[in-house]
Amino acid sequence: MKKRIFYREVAYVLGLIIMAFGAAFTELANFGMSMIVAPAYILHLKVSEMVPWFTFGVAEYCMQGMIVILTVLTVRKFKISYLFSFITALLYGTILDRAIYIVSFCNNDGLGIRILWFVVGSILCSIAVSLFFHTYISPEAYELIVKEISAKFSININKVKTVYDCISASLALVLSFCFFGFGVFRGVGIGTVICALVNGWMIGKISSYLEKRYDFVNKLEEKYTRIF
Repeated sequence: MKKRIFYREVAYVLGLIIMAFGAAFTELANFGMSMIVAPAYILHLKVSEMVPWFTFGVAEYCMQGMIVILTVLTVRKFKISYLFSFITALLYGTILDRAIYIVSFCNNDGLGIRILWFVVGSILCSIAVSLFFHTYISPEAYELIVKEISAKFSININKVKTVYDCISASLALVLSFCFFGFGVFRGVGIGTVICALVNGWMIGKISSYLEKRYDFVNKLEEKYTRIF
């Protein structure tokens, strides 16, 4: 089967938009956020009680800024692309707040429709991560740290992703207990656990599907892509 062309720059833009709506639908479902964004979401819930403008989007790029720093410490190297990763986080946070506003008009009254939104949100997030893995433009810090650790230590990227997701889910639980009390689950739930267990697998399947059908190529000239 002849493969079609998929520009990496398009993958980047689509990844940002799809990830934002995936997170928005997951929040609407209210089964617990994806482990990718759960820590930032819980931080938003707590801080916004005192600082109303501290939206989910703002919490996202603050959290991702810390992850960029963690990436530098882990791989013991700094690249200019890490700064562009934070710019990606700023763009994503802005789109996320808009996506939450749009999705807020959707009905979530009833268990069945909430399950539907959770499934939709989870699939969208997995698609977005797969797209980010196929672009040279610096992805969000969540994907950046996975790619850099995988490359630094020569570990399969899907395995690194699964481990990272489990760590992120554990951090979300700790933050929920610290901020809202032991036994109180805010922003985490059965949905968070499900995502931690299956998202790595879904991302691998989606990536394989994309690679079988598309050749990911750079639209911009190579000299403009080196900084990423």
